Parts: sequence; C-alpha cells; structure tokens
Amino acid sequence: MSSLRKYSLAAGLFYLLTFVSIPTLGLYRSVRGPSFATGPGPDLPVIVGVLLEWTFFFGQSFIPAVNGVLLGSLLYQSRLVPRWLPVLGFIGAALLVVSWFAILAGGISAISPAAAVAALPIALWEFSLGVYLTFRGFKPSPITAGW
Repeated sequence: MSSLRKYSLAAGLFYLLTFVSIPTLGLYRSVRGPSFATGPGPDLPVIVGVLLEWTFFFGQSFIPAVNGVLLGSLLYQSRLVPRWLPVLGFIGAALLVVSWFAILAGGISAISPAAAVAALPIALWEFSLGVYLTFRGFKPSPITAGW
C-alpha cells in the first residue's frame, strides 16, 4: 500500500468516525428540559453546560461549512476526487451558513426541520468523502505523481 493510499484511507476513516458521534445527540434531551437548571445546587455545572452548548453550536454548525469551502476548494482544484464531491461540499457549506445566520437572527430554531434539512448536504458531503477516500483513495493527479 503506497503512502498516498495510507493517507487517503486514514482521512476517510476519520471522516467516517465523525458519524459515530451523531447518536450521542440523544444524550442532550435531559439537559434541555425546562426544569433541568432550576432548583438548589451548584451553578458551576450549569455554567459549564452553557459554555459547552455555545461551543457545540459553533463547532458543529459553522466549522463544517468552513471545512466544506476550504477542503472542497483544494480537492476541486487538485482533482484528487470526482468533481461532484467538492461541489456537494460547496452547496452544503452555503446552506449551512445561511441556516446558521438564520438561527442566530432568531428566524429558525437550532433544532428544527429547516435546520436539519440545511445540514443534510454537508453531512452527505462528509459521509461521501469519507466513503470515497476509504474505499477508492485519491485519483491519479500530477500533484500526487511524486508520492
């Protein structure tokens, strides 16, 4: 196995690994309840929870759009993957950014059908890229000729 194939396999597996964490979103249900933070007790866990929720919102809603644009443009120009993959990333990034600003402006809820639909293309981009890199690897390109 060439070193280039090892890199694409590792990248693909890491992309697919991110989808293992999606079911953990169900663990948030109890802390989102209306009576979770009311009552006597220390405030520190609530403060830490709030900070983690802000970080989660930024990290899971905006950073994938940045990734879609940056990595997508590199893969599009280098032609290391089929052109439709980075284009899907660009479309997903645009929808995710629009959704993110709509959530910040109060136009839609962060947990709503509209937000879920806006997140589907970027999720499809990441999953498709992970599968492609894991099972196919990079396409031959002048960039990879020296590897």
